[in-house]
Amino acid sequence: MRSSAQPRVLTLGLFEKRIDGDDCLLELARRRFHQAGMGAEMHAGTPDQLNGLMKFRPSEEAPVVVHLPRDFQLADARSQWRILDFAARFAGRVHGLVCHDHTDMAWRREDSLGAAREMDSRLAKIDRCPTLFIEYAVGLEPDTFARFFSSIRDLTRVSACIDIGHVGIRQARAAYSEIHPGQDICALKTQDALLPQSMADVEAAVNAAAAKVLELVDRIGALGKPVHFHLHDAHPLSTFSPFGVSDHLSFLTEIPLRFEYRGRRSVPLMFGPAGLGRIVAKALAGIGPVSFTLEIHPTADRLALDDAASLFGHWQDKTNAEQMNHWLSVLARNHALLRESINAASSTGGHS
Repeated sequence: MRSSAQPRVLTLGLFEKRIDGDDCLLELARRRFHQAGMGAEMHAGTPDQLNGLMKFRPSEEAPVVVHLPRDFQLADARSQWRILDFAARFAGRVHGLVCHDHTDMAWRREDSLGAAREMDSRLAKIDRCPTLFIEYAVGLEPDTFARFFSSIRDLTRVSACIDIGHVGIRQARAAYSEIHPGQDICALKTQDALLPQSMADVEAAVNAAAAKVLELVDRIGALGKPVHFHLHDAHPLSTFSPFGVSDHLSFLTEIPLRFEYRGRRSVPLMFGPAGLGRIVAKALAGIGPVSFTLEIHPTADRLALDDAASLFGHWQDKTNAEQMNHWLSVLARNHALLRESINAASSTGGHS
């Protein structure tokens, strides 16, 4: 596995522009990540693209994880060579590579298991190679996902990435459809007339989903393998995301309502700070090293640039820079919450 010098817990944030503008936005991100003590998860389609992004690494010591494009598939021969190219060129410089899971893990399981074993064997030939993490992304049954990694628990260079929001929304949909067959819980956000009478069932489905996420974390953690996490909150009624998804939310907010429910005009998110703490504690109870990326998306909110204003002296309109600065402040606040959760878990039996 890893050497004894490798920290057991790494904390990172989503390191991307996601907002239009020149590379001063990346320099702003580098500065804010460094101030917060966060590592960086970078999206890159080619090694050359990653080389360009690595110039903005928060520090030489900051951990880096690389999120590969959606079209990379474990059992695809061309994808395998592309993954190995990344691994060879950035060995010793990045902690891990993340690619998405695929329905073949369920429907062509033996082929996928064989591909994982072949990839592990090839990665073993690369000195200081990064771990390849397969992310929960396409909506597999969580049991199917867990069984796959149980079958390759002996592999040291291929492991799981648990995206808690993806799992949570998938399970909230499943739980709600058991009560209301054929209905999508995420569609309720646009059905003002139906929503008030459905809130109790929404709440039950969200709570059931959070419990299923904890169960998956427990099962994967028990394998003793290195595990990577994409951390972000979620709620089927969320309209916060500019990308139209119901997750990738800050843990430090709630969902506003146009009506009163249980004496309030908002409801908690699926996890919130307490739920994040439970997930972190479960993760640290496992044996393998753990890495966490805060994969929270930006909103349209703005924050004054203050000490970074000089970076944008050539910009006449600072709107996008201030939106980027707000997003980075959200990541930093959530990172502080994550570190608090790690410290709390460590003091009661975990190890950081």
